[in-house]
Amino acid sequence: MRKIQVVVKRDDDSASSQSSTNSAFTVRRVRYKECQKNHAASVGGYAVDGCREFMPSGDEGTDSAFICAACGCHRNFHRREVETEVATNSSSSSSSP
Repeated sequence: MRKIQVVVKRDDDSASSQSSTNSAFTVRRVRYKECQKNHAASVGGYAVDGCREFMPSGDEGTDSAFICAACGCHRNFHRREVETEVATNSSSSSSSP
């Protein structure tokens, strides 16, 4: 499951002119990897099921989207991996006085 979170941050400096626009975009991609649920915790052991990546069993926005179709565990048992990208856009238009 790929979930994308977009955060828009605008930096407006009072020293900059009105003809220039600076903006920074932070894009975070959240992926859920292998299942880390200990299935043998009740008997004092350690055993994982080998599920390599979270696959939602339902559509996004439903309760079944939090259950893995491969192993049946909740999404919280899967290792969370966040990829963050920061991109800045600067555009300026020159005007003659």
